[in-house]
Amino acid sequence: MDVICRPMVAADLDAASELHVRAWQTAYRGIVPQAFLDGMDPAVRRRRNEGRSLAGQHVAEAGGEVVGWLSVGPYRDDDPPGPGCGEIEAIYARPDVVGAGVGRVLLAYGLGELRRHGLAPVLLWVLTGNDHARRFYEKAGFAADGATHDYEVGGATLPELRYRYDG
Repeated sequence: MDVICRPMVAADLDAASELHVRAWQTAYRGIVPQAFLDGMDPAVRRRRNEGRSLAGQHVAEAGGEVVGWLSVGPYRDDDPPGPGCGEIEAIYARPDVVGAGVGRVLLAYGLGELRRHGLAPVLLWVLTGNDHARRFYEKAGFAADGATHDYEVGGATLPELRYRYDG
């Protein structure tokens, strides 16, 4: 599959919103409360993002279709290592292309964007119970750095683990 990455534009909102919801419903089944996942709606997601800045948001395309979405930027939390770090805020592939390399291409692109802006090391948060994502990041050179926090979603408190990339 030939995948290209590029900055997201407003015309991508429908496809990115649909992708984001379907990816959550697939990736977080058995982790996030099912009622929350069932209640997710791409139209609501799209409305939430209308008018917001698309800075740091990127899409992956294959065959003219959006097959992945990525959000990167400066690290958002105040905890160490703090200022100057980059963050992979979100990365999702359309469920029907998971395993086809879209995630690897998006991740490499995102790391390049963060490097271009001088943001290092790169950090990200992953749900502790998301074994698939944890293996994906570990294969890419990320390592858990021991930091944890709780993520509230759908009435549940889920533990997250921070990963770090120094490459």
